[in-house]
Amino acid sequence: MPSLVQRELVEGELLGRKTGRGFYDYTPGAANPAVPEHEPVPLPEGELLRVHGRGAVAERLCQLLARAYRPSQRRTDSDWSGLEVHGAQLRPTDGRPATQLGADVAVFDLPLSDAPGAVLALAVSERASAAWAEALGQWLHALGWNAQRIADALGLVVARTIAMLINEAADAVHQGVCDEGAADAAMKLGVNYPQGPFEWLAGWSAVGVVRLLDSLDAHYRGERYRVSPALRRRAWKENA
Repeated sequence: MPSLVQRELVEGELLGRKTGRGFYDYTPGAANPAVPEHEPVPLPEGELLRVHGRGAVAERLCQLLARAYRPSQRRTDSDWSGLEVHGAQLRPTDGRPATQLGADVAVFDLPLSDAPGAVLALAVSERASAAWAEALGQWLHALGWNAQRIADALGLVVARTIAMLINEAADAVHQGVCDEGAADAAMKLGVNYPQGPFEWLAGWSAVGVVRLLDSLDAHYRGERYRVSPALRRRAWKENA
């Protein structure tokens, strides 16, 4: 069901680029917010960074550190993925709030882009020290992201949304509504998403998506975050 805002926009014929107005103003000469240029910020000399875990997130962090010319260590036997500096942890959201995970811990949203200056939501544990919270933005800036701190919410913003889209698409394929290629095509051609749900899944992991949805389901209960049987089986295969 569309939201009330969407319905009002359609009834007002504010259809985005088709009509020149929608959520944004596309008319010629309309003022648009400027996107600040990203200028790399080096981390302090002697700062030892350690990448934890396996999978897409850990590999991505290693690549970004190499791009920023930052030496790092790697621990693949950890039960979490992310970045550690002097015992403090910067990790991707798994659905749980940072405050639940520890003191000097922060969680970041699912990054959809590695382009310099790409916005990335960040939530900090309410038990974190002021020094740790202040250093976070610099770390993410050095890796190329524009960190925007938000409330310590379950699943943050992008990760929660993408996980739900992946789950619904997996269920549609499971029920024979379409195949994976058709689901991706529908999302890109029908609603102009940059990627389809299974393309997003390929850059994440079924294990990660299921873990996030299970965390949300344990907190909120009900059917909203119920994991598709097909997606859960996919996660089992990844862990095999």
